Amino acid sequence: MTNRQRRRRRPSGPTQVTARLAIPFVGDITGTWEPADAERSAAWELYLELVTRVSVEELDPEDGFLREALSSFYTFFNTTRDILRRYGPDVAPPLAPGHVSFGVLAVTVLNRVLRPLLAQWHPRLAAYESQRPEGHDPVAWERQWEHAQALRERIGEVRQSLVSLARTLQEVADVSDLINLPAPRAPEMNTSPPTPQGA
Repeated sequence: MTNRQRRRRRPSGPTQVTARLAIPFVGDITGTWEPADAERSAAWELYLELVTRVSVEELDPEDGFLREALSSFYTFFNTTRDILRRYGPDVAPPLAPGHVSFGVLAVTVLNRVLRPLLAQWHPRLAAYESQRPEGHDPVAWERQWEHAQALRERIGEVRQSLVSLARTLQEVADVSDLINLPAPRAPEMNTSPPTPQGA
């Protein structure tokens, strides 16, 4: 075993957490989660996917691009399925009533949060995009869409679900908050005049 392998952090974290997941138009799903090591590892992988995508970032009305947000959700959908497939049954054990697992939370997000959004809005946006005149800026065209605000609102609701999932995953994986990172400070400008050489 190499030194690098020996230094590798073993999965660790709380033995029990209260998981909360916000579902649009349904309400919160709450349950006790007693994660196994495989679930902690899977939680870290999914947390990393969430915090490095536009999925948990607010869509700025001036700068946000709806197509980019939907594409990010679609990719996240596929990545989550890959993580579930790779870790297998260890992340979805049989549960007592009132308990949840990584598998339960992940599949709930896929089927009750992301799938309804993508099934309804991906084809509608694609149909509108297909009407864009040649040479017309795609961002400007998207912002002229009569349903753009409604989609922004739905994306905002889905984002709240993903943030609540990310918070639970963060706790189980026992890692830092990578969502609300402090903004980097601008370098201080030196306003004092330069010291003359030879002074």
